[in-house]
Amino acid sequence: MIGLQKVTSAPERVIATPATGPLTEADRDFVVEVRSAGLWEYPVGQMALRKGTTKAVRTAAEHLIDGHASLDAASRNVAGQLAITLPNQASPQQQGFVATLNADTGRQFDTDMATILRATDGRLLATIASIRTTTRNSLVRSLANQANGTILDSVTVLEQTGRVDFNQVLAQETTTSGLPAQAVTPPPPVAGQPQVVLTPAANSTFSPSPSVR
Repeated sequence: MIGLQKVTSAPERVIATPATGPLTEADRDFVVEVRSAGLWEYPVGQMALRKGTTKAVRTAAEHLIDGHASLDAASRNVAGQLAITLPNQASPQQQGFVATLNADTGRQFDTDMATILRATDGRLLATIASIRTTTRNSLVRSLANQANGTILDSVTVLEQTGRVDFNQVLAQETTTSGLPAQAVTPPPPVAGQPQVVLTPAANSTFSPSPSVR
């Protein structure tokens, strides 16, 4: 199994040659990143359904839950075919985002949720674009296509809440975190632990934002 940790700092290095095309370190890391994003944004969506103070925030929550449930199924499928080990937990940094939002209440929750997610999804969109244009693996390319639609939809509905602090978003997107690798890397799964599966909300009425259909 191809592990979570980066073996080298050479993203273009080919680490496997399946029938679907050469698999690079960057491809592997992307599949893991998609999975990791869902592992924290999905529970934040569930939290926003309970704590959001406006209909727009709760609508964004529905998109987060169902969008990431669908994307998670795709990432698990691709990982299974490419023998990529997926995490069962988000990175420590991402878990910290969840803890911050769990402590928030009222309109502060709305603002922090929309701003943090908008910033992290903006960064993810840049990664998706890079992978989509460079990968030679058809499964990774297909996942990038789906991820692009899902994350762009999330960005759109987050902006429609009217609670995004764009000054903070710009600051977060244009500066490096300076965190050590272990803080931004999801931990490997515990041996024998069942794989976490993200499921759509019951009676979901989710549909992509009109702007990205």
